[in-house]
Amino acid sequence: MFDGLSSRLQATVKRLKGHARLTEDNIQDALREVRMALLEADVALPVVREFIAEVREKAMGREVVGSLTPGQALVKVVHDELVQVMGGTGEGLDLATQPPAVVLVAGLQGAGKTTSIGKLARLLREREKKKVAVVSCDVYRPAAIQQLETLAGQVDVTFYPSDTTQRPEAIAGAAVERARREVKDVLLVDTAGRLHVDDAMMAEIRKLHQAIDPIETLFVVDAMTGQDAATTARAFGDALPLTGVVLTKADGDARGGAALSVRKITGVPIKFMGMGERPDALEPFHPERVASRILGMGDVLTLVEEATREVDQDKAEKLARKLKKGRGFNFNDLRDQLSQMQRMGGIGSLLEKLPGAGQLPDAVKTQANDREIRRMMAVIGSMTEQERRRPELIKGSRKRRIATGSGCQIQDVNRLLKQHAQMSKAMKKFSKGGAAKMMRSLGGRMGGMGGPGGPGGGPGGFPFR
Repeated sequence: MFDGLSSRLQATVKRLKGHARLTEDNIQDALREVRMALLEADVALPVVREFIAEVREKAMGREVVGSLTPGQALVKVVHDELVQVMGGTGEGLDLATQPPAVVLVAGLQGAGKTTSIGKLARLLREREKKKVAVVSCDVYRPAAIQQLETLAGQVDVTFYPSDTTQRPEAIAGAAVERARREVKDVLLVDTAGRLHVDDAMMAEIRKLHQAIDPIETLFVVDAMTGQDAATTARAFGDALPLTGVVLTKADGDARGGAALSVRKITGVPIKFMGMGERPDALEPFHPERVASRILGMGDVLTLVEEATREVDQDKAEKLARKLKKGRGFNFNDLRDQLSQMQRMGGIGSLLEKLPGAGQLPDAVKTQANDREIRRMMAVIGSMTEQERRRPELIKGSRKRRIATGSGCQIQDVNRLLKQHAQMSKAMKKFSKGGAAKMMRSLGGRMGGMGGPGGPGGGPGGFPFR
């Protein structure tokens, strides 16, 4: 997400190097680039105009303080304005009411309402420790009811059945009563979607809203619809007292215009952002963190939170003790590490959150992909338990068998063996207190990524090839 916007803004900042301060002359070209970057990112035109006006007013004549260059000074102004456009601070769900807290979820057909309800139910159960129930009021699409039932089973929350012969208000009312009897903390209510906004749809959902009086009314919108996302959100906002937006398919939108437009146009905060199809691929929306990602500063806080949730602390401590005793880093250990990386969203998600990762050469980004992780996992999966524990056993005929079993080439097996050897060597240095030395070594290698030691070159290149 935000790939195009990030690269344009970072290139604009670089052009300001060498100036002592931000002036009318040197900021004019920079703002023109920022405007073009926002428009190409599909940000709504009124939002772009207001954004540029605010940045110009705040940046004009700003002295370079201390070590700040004009480029850095502009980054600060743009960052602060991006945060304001997206709402200032992150806002979570308001569940402070007599249980059950009813959350009504609305949106167009295909926007990802039902999937988002499954993800939100999982988030509330796991992170907030809430007892969650879900119900579908979509009486026009039987598959939607079945889909929600399947998702409820996957994320381990209670599903209240319904069928197409019932009225939506009757379904929701019965669900609220049942949730109250069963002392559920939260009830998530799925609603019918349409291919477009129409009067009949709005009248029906208003009637449903009045029947259950939810504490939260969330609008689910597809980020890939660009400016249309803000327009549709405004139409729903006119019909319903929306309290928040869930932005879906944000991982598939390299532009990011919807995230910058929805809050400003509707006045409704973005509360969650869907970043993939996995049941856990829903993130609370933090404007400051998203602004940092756009400007290439990374999002270390989210990365740390994900690591805290996803990394198996027992396995990590067990591996540390094992390495400390001098025992080798084998393929079972490598598979565990790769699995944890996948649970954190894969390499693409990690790179997006690392400061400066956007400036890595394209060749590095291309090689560091999730398909490579899947290939490595397949190769490891074709090994016997003995081979995984003792990589030195893997020679000629074993390599051929492993390559055939994993659907890969012998070169892929050789590459994985080489990568494992490099990682094992690094782990030994780390376990012997050589962390600082290892980081200096890695720093030197990263600096030469375009040369002989870089991707495709000799030893020390990027580990994923």
